[in-house]
Amino acid sequence: MSCSVRVHVGLTADPDHVFDVLQDFESYPRLTPAVREVHILDRTPEVITSRWAVNFRGGVLQWVERDLIDPVARTIAFDQLEGDFHRFSGVWTVSARGDRTVVEFSSEFDLGMATLAQILNPVAMRALQENISLLLRGLFGDHLEPQGHVEDLQAV
Repeated sequence: MSCSVRVHVGLTADPDHVFDVLQDFESYPRLTPAVREVHILDRTPEVITSRWAVNFRGGVLQWVERDLIDPVARTIAFDQLEGDFHRFSGVWTVSARGDRTVVEFSSEFDLGMATLAQILNPVAMRALQENISLLLRGLFGDHLEPQGHVEDLQAV
């Protein structure tokens, strides 16, 4: 069973600066308790391959992902290459809307445990949303708009 998580947040920061911060994966462990480690395995201007370890509901999830960086569109599309999820992919989008910047995280994942999906998926969706919220607070806490956070969780 596939699940999707979307998180939107409004910021009072320049969208190009926000995009630069988002693609600096190596800084994440210093800025948020949600991320334990990020190791860059390969990097070009358009593609980053990295190994991640994140705190997840009292445990640690690990994976390797490939990120496609598009600075013109301000998007970072990612796909898990290997790791703890059966499937994990998504996109970060940074856009200017009037005098504010909006960051959207949208992802789909599958834990690969069909028999336990009804129990585990809601917990995993909520935990992923909480981790993304922690990450955004760690990266942009001083620039978050009050009550600028909207979430959408869905199991398909």
